[in-house]
Amino acid sequence: MSVKILKRSKKIKVIIKKEIDMKKFILGTITLFAVFGLALFVVQTVAQANSGGRKIVVFSGALNDAAKDELIARAGGAKLKHLDLIDAKAVWLPDRSAAAKLAASPGVVRVDDDVVVEALLKQGFVKDQGVSILAESLPWGVDRIDAKLVWPLPLGNTADPIKVGIIDTGISNKHPDLLTNVKGGVNTINPRKNWNDDNGHGSHVAGIVAALDNDIGVIGVGPKIDLYAIKVLGASGSGYLSDVIEGIQWAIANNMQVINMSLGTASDIQSFHDAVILAKNAGIVVVAAAGNSGGSVIFPAAYPEAIAVSATDKSDVIASWSSRGPEVDLAAPGVFIYSTYKGTGYATLSGTSMAAPHVAGSAALVLNTPVGGYDVILNGKWDPDEVQKKLQDRAVDLGSTGFDNLYGWGLVNAYSAVQP
Repeated sequence: MSVKILKRSKKIKVIIKKEIDMKKFILGTITLFAVFGLALFVVQTVAQANSGGRKIVVFSGALNDAAKDELIARAGGAKLKHLDLIDAKAVWLPDRSAAAKLAASPGVVRVDDDVVVEALLKQGFVKDQGVSILAESLPWGVDRIDAKLVWPLPLGNTADPIKVGIIDTGISNKHPDLLTNVKGGVNTINPRKNWNDDNGHGSHVAGIVAALDNDIGVIGVGPKIDLYAIKVLGASGSGYLSDVIEGIQWAIANNMQVINMSLGTASDIQSFHDAVILAKNAGIVVVAAAGNSGGSVIFPAAYPEAIAVSATDKSDVIASWSSRGPEVDLAAPGVFIYSTYKGTGYATLSGTSMAAPHVAGSAALVLNTPVGGYDVILNGKWDPDEVQKKLQDRAVDLGSTGFDNLYGWGLVNAYSAVQP
């Protein structure tokens, strides 16, 4: 009996020793991975700290151009473009220490990230028709906001059409449903190239605003509106913030009255906000798509100086993916919208990108009417706040009574908005 107990005791000791050895092995392995992981984390952190990239260097106004360039060169940077609107330069910097060095330099206000900005197309809802159609059709969105009822009216300023800048991927330079309404433009990505749309998004937006009434294709909200192609996004539908700011700069310099930005970023960049403020201060009605995340409104729509637009479907219900929040001002059709596309084609697209131009077109129609009782500042003409107020007052209330976070003040109605 005692021999069996002794053998069992030895066996238990062996098992315990094996367990202890295994725990030591596991502990050692965990420690090794922890040390390695910490080292990897440190390496990654250092790499991130030293990562370079595109930045926007904002100056105080105290430096001349040569002095600005010298500061950038001393930091090891390369100048990409001038952004005179906000007294800034877009640059490439080798690392974060260069950005810190510049930010601490006399005459420099701050260094912002030159973030990527994207067209706000809801993926999965694209249908490219690819060819022109012979019979003209009235898109449901243009019909829903009663734009067709405005066209027969004797609006006051038809001899001098309203100028709407489409800040986007460009506009097709050969589309028969757009060609005579597109009066000019710019390519801020590459000024040596023209503003032709190599993506399709900008042409689609432009057609919603002002496709011609010419017995083919589609009709826009205001078929006599003058369009300007401000190409800030490339063939992929994305671009850099500095190109967008330069586009806003061009819009101000060329006397746009409305700009539509069916684009955005989740990043709140002060340089972007400053540009939007300056556009509004120049008398431009700024319209922007709220976003397609189903969550918070993105920028520039989230800025108070912009009219933020959410998207609705044919049942006047907000799209599940449409961004929402207290920043939303108005709603407009944005689901399965048929409009012009790149080349000579047509497409059915969805997104708050499609909703915003319904509002931009309506704003242009309002600008073509007497300001009347909305002339709060008593200067005899519309200013952006007055246009926005009338659009909101004449919108069709949806959702909760009055303002809500889904529809803002309601569904835009072009016909009601142009009434005295």
